[in-house]
Amino acid sequence: MSAVTTAEAVPTPSPNDLVSVYVWQIPVRVAHWLMAISIAVSSVTGLYIGHPFMTVTGPAAQSFVMGWMKVIHGYTAYVFITALVMRFVWMFTGNKYSHWDKFLAVHGVRRRGIWPVTAFYSFLRDKPPAYVGHNPVAASAYTLVYGLCVLQAATGLVMRGASSPTSMVHVFGSFAWLFGGLAMAHWIHHIVMWLLLGFTVHHVYSAVLVAIIEKNGTIDSIISGYKWVPRRDISPGPYRWNNKGEIDE
Repeated sequence: MSAVTTAEAVPTPSPNDLVSVYVWQIPVRVAHWLMAISIAVSSVTGLYIGHPFMTVTGPAAQSFVMGWMKVIHGYTAYVFITALVMRFVWMFTGNKYSHWDKFLAVHGVRRRGIWPVTAFYSFLRDKPPAYVGHNPVAASAYTLVYGLCVLQAATGLVMRGASSPTSMVHVFGSFAWLFGGLAMAHWIHHIVMWLLLGFTVHHVYSAVLVAIIEKNGTIDSIISGYKWVPRRDISPGPYRWNNKGEIDE
């Protein structure tokens, strides 16, 4: 009596199957959260330094509220600068999703994706174009945000250096003229703070929106590093595929 073996059919992967993609490496996530926390803390302490909104009774030497606010503000600024430098370094040493050419559309395949993304943002498309990492429009906006961060750090160092002649950053005080003097540097520092806070509100809103629409774990990814994307989104597309056989993700 002969035995008949029936081979089970292997199911063909569907384009809609979700696959896990490791997008944000540890340095990117650490820098992201350090910058987020430092922006929040430095904004609160900075507002208090400019306009004290809390009063205490008794001699100022006993409470030292303003002094503590300045100390916290200063050390938080150093954390912010460290995180910013970390992120810039990773633009040249990290994976393809964090590389500098994702923020500057220097490649044709990247530029071709600008209009489809803009059309979605303008309600001319029902669904967003598929990108695993930053899309070209969002990445360009992040480039401007990083520019604001550099400006914020520079004006902060100038003011810190001018007010602390014995500190290790005192040399930066001599560059106040680049911003039109200390008063103008202070004004720029204040305005950029509000711009960064405004961006933070939009950033959180858009992250939640994209997470709901695309259902790809956008918010979770900045904690775990992984996104869940349809298999079709890591396959050749009409505007993300260049003639070198590379896909813009």
